[in-house]
Amino acid sequence: MPIRRLSPETVNRIAAGEVVERPASAIKELVENALDAGGTNIEIQADGGGLSRILITDDGKGIPKAELPLAIERHATSKLEPDDAGDVDLLRIHTLGFRGEALPSIGSVARLSITTRSRDENEAWAIQVEGGDTRPLSPAAFPGPHGARVEVRDLFYATPARLKFMKSERSEAMAISEEIKRQAMAHEAVACTLSLDGKVTLRLPAEHPGDEGRLKRLSALLGRDFEANALLIDQERDGVRLTGYAGLPTYSRGNAAHQFLFVNGRPVKDRLLQGALRGAYADFLARDRHPAAVLFLEIDPLFVDVNVHPAKAEVRFRDPALVRGLIVGALRHALHAAGHRASTTVAADALSGFQPHTGLNTGAAYSPSSPSAQGFSGWTGWSQPAAAAQIIPGLNERSARVEPTWDAPSWTSQPAQPNDLATRHSPLATAIQDPLDYPLGAARGQLHANYIVAQTRDGLVIVDQHAAHERLVYERMKVQMAQGSVTRQALLTPEVVDLDPAEAERVAAKADELAEMGLIVEAFGAGAVLVRETPALLGDTDVQGLIRDIADDLAEHGAALSLKERMAEVCGTMACHGSVRSGRVLSAPEMNALLRQMEATPHSGQCNHGRPTYVELKLHDLEKLFGRR
Repeated sequence: MPIRRLSPETVNRIAAGEVVERPASAIKELVENALDAGGTNIEIQADGGGLSRILITDDGKGIPKAELPLAIERHATSKLEPDDAGDVDLLRIHTLGFRGEALPSIGSVARLSITTRSRDENEAWAIQVEGGDTRPLSPAAFPGPHGARVEVRDLFYATPARLKFMKSERSEAMAISEEIKRQAMAHEAVACTLSLDGKVTLRLPAEHPGDEGRLKRLSALLGRDFEANALLIDQERDGVRLTGYAGLPTYSRGNAAHQFLFVNGRPVKDRLLQGALRGAYADFLARDRHPAAVLFLEIDPLFVDVNVHPAKAEVRFRDPALVRGLIVGALRHALHAAGHRASTTVAADALSGFQPHTGLNTGAAYSPSSPSAQGFSGWTGWSQPAAAAQIIPGLNERSARVEPTWDAPSWTSQPAQPNDLATRHSPLATAIQDPLDYPLGAARGQLHANYIVAQTRDGLVIVDQHAAHERLVYERMKVQMAQGSVTRQALLTPEVVDLDPAEAERVAAKADELAEMGLIVEAFGAGAVLVRETPALLGDTDVQGLIRDIADDLAEHGAALSLKERMAEVCGTMACHGSVRSGRVLSAPEMNALLRQMEATPHSGQCNHGRPTYVELKLHDLEKLFGRR
């Protein structure tokens, strides 16, 4: 078969297959055009899952009449500026779009209509394209002073085969909604409205630029629970800045659907970024749990390539190790600063499990007085008839409880809390602090030989003693590893691992870094490494598999993640077996000592598997359970 030059119509339809994969893809391209045009109020309408009709209006700068015919030609764009020699630098891209393919691709497979009024012109003009056939310009009406109105009808009517691969209208509408949410997250200062089949499903007002406005926008999109359990991220390294919000480990999800990553305002799906996010939470979540996060990476366009795929959803970094290190470091810094804090959803889930009961129907009504500051069990004044005490034995007796005086010496031995720093040197600083004022309160008892019940000034705390102590032991082991005190074990016979020459060179180059984690390797010829010692924590490990995993990590990320993750996993297992077991009865000093250690240990709000170590219930929530509020 001879080589033939394809017709422009065929070329456009081939390009449309890459750029316009589904209605959500077309809307993504059109919304990015509106954002690049400086739109501050964007309205999106979609009918029939976007296949019947798409309408997008904005109040941007609009398209001048003379440039409107160019806008629907392939590879014609206003977003790339040539230099004096006429060359265009594709590494200095500061806009969302730049390829000049969206409008001609859509026009080649659908009925496209563009109505626009430029800021510098008094009249509005329209142009239409049907299946690649362009109609002449015509005057048109436009409601606003400037902007653009793009309407797409009968998407893929010119390529009927593509319609067979579309999903249901509901699925396509959901994809459109998710795409608009991603765009709205990255541009909190832009008002956005989405209507599906005539019904407004999303209406977002413009927020003030910055962290506060961004969090309000994220709260509107992801829910108030995310706002209440999100940690602010703001770190910079070597000119690369990472901002956004990441959820607490106990606010984890069953899938990665609540992970949103942006590079220079562009939503992307990048394995490097997702792997870095997973690595940052490796110490806190089980393998089947995923963190919730919205992260924005700001980087010089020279150091990132966005021209990887026509959809512009993939990027390539010039220094991926720097980007990964920044993400992992920033997230772990924020998690460390969160201390023992657990997510608010833990308490909400616990409260939802309570069922109020009316109790015994004795016919004698009485109402107890409010609890005293001594605690819930310190009630002394009851107004019930004397007969009630005969019906319920022991009603007038004080319940068994842990008295603060039992372990008074342990309070004074604790380090000063942040709110005590101002009075550290005052004469009152040596006074015993009221245990109710500690973040996790004072232990009042133990339930089922596993759950510690503590009272705070405004509520109560229930602690899983095994999970809490497991976290404390794990954090101590991590400190020992960070100090370089990892015990090594020598192999009886050094093991040779055959690798690709390039892989072997990468592993040998990281010998010093691997030695800090207890793995002693050295080059052994052109395509092999020799392993002499391994970390004692790993026990009888698969040396061949470990080295190959490390080689893969070095090839992809430039860091030996497999060894770190294996060490962390072994530490977690050892901490689980070395912690206080469920079923052990603890004394009052032991319970309070555990609470104080939790307050002083970062990440103690969740165990090594991401489960909460304690639940805090506020007094006003308890009062709601009993109808007091």
